[in-house]
Amino acid sequence: MASLNKVMLMGNLTRDPELRYLQSGTAVCDFGLAVNRRYKSGSGEQREEVTYVDITAWGRQAEVVSEFLQKGRPIFVEGRLKFDQWTTNDGQKRSKLNVVMENFQFLDSRQGGGGGGGRSQAPRGGGQRPPQKQQQPPAQDDFDSGDDSIPF
Repeated sequence: MASLNKVMLMGNLTRDPELRYLQSGTAVCDFGLAVNRRYKSGSGEQREEVTYVDITAWGRQAEVVSEFLQKGRPIFVEGRLKFDQWTTNDGQKRSKLNVVMENFQFLDSRQGGGGGGGRSQAPRGGGQRPPQKQQQPPAQDDFDSGDDSIPF
């Protein structure tokens, strides 16, 4: 049986991103995300529920997030769930569910201009993909074959 581990979240950063580098030179950035859910209770009252999620970004994406985002800024994150387990120095077992970011999109623009921001999609091997060319619509020619019988 196939399996799927995909998470899509849209929310605001709860703290400034924390960037660090591993001994190998790989960038790692941790930040928190608050995701709000609004709903009506059984009695018709408007309610709001907030879910706090820890996010980890790797490589070039980690550097971009650290450089351009800070507490309060909105972001869209695509990633996967990762379950971490460890034992503290005093022998207590701990665990936590974390999201490993695979793609993201800025949701606002603080540098002026229209909303939208940018999108970063780094391949799994690290680095950033080169920008893709946008396809132009085909040019419209004034084509006249002289044959008025079109088969459709």
